[in-house]
Amino acid sequence: MLHQFIVSHRVELIARTRAKVARRSAPKPTEQELASGVPLFLDQLAEALRCALPPSAEATVSIGQGAALHGGAMLERGFTVSQVVHDYGDICQAVTELAEEVDAPITTAEFHTLNQCLDNAMAEAVTAYMGQRDVMAADREKERVGVFAHELRDRLTAATLAFAMIKNGSAPLNGAVSTIVTRNLHRLKALVDRSLVEVRLEAGHVHPERVSLQGLLEEAELDGSIEAGAHFVALSAVPAELGIDVDADPQILAGAIANLVHNAIKFTHEGGHISLRTSVTAGRVQIEIEDECGGLPPGKTEELFGAFQQRGTNRSGLGLGLFISRKGVEASGGVILVRNMPGRGCVFTIDLPRMPRAS
Repeated sequence: MLHQFIVSHRVELIARTRAKVARRSAPKPTEQELASGVPLFLDQLAEALRCALPPSAEATVSIGQGAALHGGAMLERGFTVSQVVHDYGDICQAVTELAEEVDAPITTAEFHTLNQCLDNAMAEAVTAYMGQRDVMAADREKERVGVFAHELRDRLTAATLAFAMIKNGSAPLNGAVSTIVTRNLHRLKALVDRSLVEVRLEAGHVHPERVSLQGLLEEAELDGSIEAGAHFVALSAVPAELGIDVDADPQILAGAIANLVHNAIKFTHEGGHISLRTSVTAGRVQIEIEDECGGLPPGKTEELFGAFQQRGTNRSGLGLGLFISRKGVEASGGVILVRNMPGRGCVFTIDLPRMPRAS
């Protein structure tokens, strides 16, 4: 019987399912996925089939509840919904293949019941996964808006108070207080620019056009130099060659460059140096921003581009700058790469396809 087969071959079924998961190329398996998920469903399936065939309503509910818990746990562990679906498919294949190999006396009705249980479990797991993901997304969005409003208020308050001190004569026009005004106004601009880029990306309002690399970098250098001065770091830029163009949405690409320059300024120590430069080949354009942040801990390079990830000990901001920058560059057909220089800093590279010279 199917119940006895599952109980007797539990260890082998788990091993086979994990082997299938490990061989899967898409979605790629994780160590956590290989270590969990299968035993719970097999035990519930065996219990459901122990007393009745087809399973009783109580047993079916139990399987559904367990699958829902499994779907939620998969989300918390960082699995994709595709991984949830594939896991149940791998279980079905493992049971079927092993039963054929050992010539297990399992009837057609029992296999039908197995597939029915798998379908129900999969549906419950996916429903729970998507429901919990929506709740988490809503909570995260509320957090994002709240932090954004809080930072906006703090920056505006700081700039307003500092300006009031200058206006009433208690602080000189070109002293340290004026630096506070400048720094906070630039941060406000960066917040607004990033939000505009994010809104356009989310709405799909991407409008590529021929963009001059020279003009783009001149603007980035001008804005960056003022902000760098307010943070007591130096910014140098190598002018781009005239006639080098890329096909991109100018506002989104400019926002991505500005985000990278802002991050470089934010994490470079006082007295440090940031460089903005380009390299051009026959078909590609690379825009490089090198900072002096001190480098990244091992294994942290890819994490930088996740949403709500913050770099270093400076926890100001939303942790969305690099995430949005990557989305913006990818919308223009490019990629962002980062090269870590331990003990020194990082080099962020925007790699874009180059347009043929205009005739």
